[in-house]
Amino acid sequence: MSLILRQRLMFAVLCVVWGSTWIAMKSGTAVVPPSMFAGLRWTAAGVILLGLVWWQEGRVRIPWHQAGRVVAISVLLNASNQLLMLYGLRFVGSGLGAVINCSLTPLSLLGFAVALRQERITRRVAFAMVLGVVGIFVLFGPAALAGRLDGMALFGALLIVLGTLTYCGGSVMARPLTQSMSPYLLAGLINLLGGVELFGVSLLFEPGAVAALHLDWGWTAWMCWLFLLGPAALGASTIFLILVRDWGASKAGSFAFISPIIAVFEGLFVSGEALHAVDAVGMTLMLGAAWLALKKG
Repeated sequence: MSLILRQRLMFAVLCVVWGSTWIAMKSGTAVVPPSMFAGLRWTAAGVILLGLVWWQEGRVRIPWHQAGRVVAISVLLNASNQLLMLYGLRFVGSGLGAVINCSLTPLSLLGFAVALRQERITRRVAFAMVLGVVGIFVLFGPAALAGRLDGMALFGALLIVLGTLTYCGGSVMARPLTQSMSPYLLAGLINLLGGVELFGVSLLFEPGAVAALHLDWGWTAWMCWLFLLGPAALGASTIFLILVRDWGASKAGSFAFISPIIAVFEGLFVSGEALHAVDAVGMTLMLGAAWLALKKG
């Protein structure tokens, strides 16, 4: 299999998996305190990934000279991002959360990458970003904003904005490390550190955290947790770091123009939701944006 085809297949997996995480996060954190729910997941993911590195290489080589950067990235990518996003979802619907995150992610990744001189803005990339954001709002905007946005909903939206920015900043900061470290080692260290940080925050500040350690969450929360652990944390998060290494952050971030479409079709086939002409226009714009972003040259 050629490298280009393998990268495109990984990108497809990333889009499908991350298009399915919003409902799982909202459903799980309705039962389990958000930081505990995320902390246990990322800690488990980190232990599993580092175990795989040890099994393959016979040891885990920790780059101590990069320890400060790894810790900072773990705070941005996992701890801060998850804390802000999951609490934000307590005040807004998963649809509005997806709109904010998916519209802001590609623009933020590009902005941080340009600011840190990892990438440059071209007309094609800029047009792709604008086209994709317009498509997202055509597809989701009216329905997401149909409800009344009270003060708490606006607060939740702000948390999701901040969570998206921390994730994008951490992703761009991680790219130099992907050039010198295995993406599996890097993902394992980031996940483990981020999970421990979230776990500590939960025990110190979250009501119900100690009770949640009994793990009597119910089948729905457990199924959501397992999905977020396996395909999302172990699979998609590692794939994203690989693509950030190979493509750059903004190109890898174009998953945000496709993942919402996956979510729409899941609703269509699983829940019997309707698909309207305006939805098709929005999805066409988003797919066009992704094509432009992924196009060579």
